[in-house]
Amino acid sequence: MSKSLAIVWYSRTGGSRQLAEAARDAAREAGDVAVRFLKAEETQAEDLLSADGYLFACPENLAAIAGVMKAMFDRTYYEVLGQIEGRPYAAIVCAGSDGENARRQLERICTGWRLKRVADTPIVNVAAQTKEEILAEKVIEERDLESARELGATLAAGLEMGVF
Repeated sequence: MSKSLAIVWYSRTGGSRQLAEAARDAAREAGDVAVRFLKAEETQAEDLLSADGYLFACPENLAAIAGVMKAMFDRTYYEVLGQIEGRPYAAIVCAGSDGENARRQLERICTGWRLKRVADTPIVNVAAQTKEEILAEKVIEERDLESARELGATLAAGLEMGVF
């Protein structure tokens, strides 16, 4: 039976979606791991319970993780608490400027679940500062997509080899 990786993502303007897709594609190519690509607004506790590892990708909104991603954590947190301890995870934050608070918030939630962070959380800064830039569809640079690919492949390979 192969291991499974849940990639849980939310994106309003496409940046986090592109990063999650890059991670997904690389994870699927990296080995014999079932990869589930889950929109945060549709993710349920059962999705998390059935996964062996996780990748969370979301934007920073107003110095915090996006509300849709936070709602997923709120909806599932206590349903899975104590049942997913020790499972590996990684995360990606797409930010308009800083992203540090969103990274800390996301990592703190995963710490509460006692997940094992297996990679540093990259913050992809799209430098969106005006209303027009913030609301515009994002185009993620190739170097950032490659970083997301490496993260997805690392998670998948680690799950397949049993190193996490």
